[in-house]
Amino acid sequence: MTARFMRFTDHLTRVFGPADRADSDTPVVHRHDDFEKASEEDLAHFEVETDSEGHHYAVRKIPPE
Repeated sequence: MTARFMRFTDHLTRVFGPADRADSDTPVVHRHDDFEKASEEDLAHFEVETDSEGHHYAVRKIPPE
């Protein structure tokens, strides 16, 4: 099974070329488009909490009354 998978990935490498290894030090470019603004508005209703084991989860903020 593993040999078959490796042959398949070798074939893909010959067809498409090697995997792109981008420079990890290059900063991510944010476009600040309408989709990103809408996402930020949606995520503004959540807070990220961390439990005692280090797991992260989102909690919906309680709206002020």
